[in-house]
Amino acid sequence: MKSKFWNGISVLLICAPLLGCSADFTSTKGEGRSSMNMQAAAEHADEILDAVLEELKPAVGWAHGPTGTGSCDVSRMRAVMTIVSAGRRGNFLGVVERFWRSNGYRIKAVNKDVDFPAIYAQTDDGFGVSLSFGGKGQAFFEVDSPCVAKSDVAPPTSAPNGPSYEGVHPIPRPNIRSPFWSAGAP
Repeated sequence: MKSKFWNGISVLLICAPLLGCSADFTSTKGEGRSSMNMQAAAEHADEILDAVLEELKPAVGWAHGPTGTGSCDVSRMRAVMTIVSAGRRGNFLGVVERFWRSNGYRIKAVNKDVDFPAIYAQTDDGFGVSLSFGGKGQAFFEVDSPCVAKSDVAPPTSAPNGPSYEGVHPIPRPNIRSPFWSAGAP
C-alpha cells in the first residue's frame, strides 16, 4: 500500500518534466488535477494578457489570436498589430520582462536573436507565458495553462485594442504605426 507521501512524489516526478502539470496534493485518491477547468484557465490567461498589454506605454494595438485546446490545457494568444521597429524591440522586451519579474514570474529562457527575439516565463500557478517577435516586427503574446479539468472554452471577452480580425487566419502583419514603438521602421 502506497502512502500519501509516495503518491505525491510520484505525481511530482511525472509532472515536473511536463512544465505545467498542476497537482492537488491534498487529494487522497491521487487524481492529481487542479480544481480549475479549461474555461477558468482561459479566463485567467486573458487576465494575464490584459495585464501585460496594459503595462505597455504608449499603448499598442492588438488582436486576439487563436485559442488552442488540448486534452487538458488551453492557450490564448494576442498578436500585436503595432509595428515594433528593430530599434525598439529591446525596450519592448525590457518592459515586459520587468513587469513579469515584478509579478513573481520565473524567467525560463530568453532568445536574444536580433530579428526574432523572445522571452519565456512561468507564473507561480504554472501558466507558461511568452513574448516572441515574428516577421515585420510583429510581437505575439501567448499564455498556456497547466493541465486542468476538461470543459468547453468560450471565446475571449476583452475587446481588442485595434482591428479585431475575427475569423481571419492568419492574422495580417502589423499595420499600425506608433511614433515611439515604430521609430526607425520602414
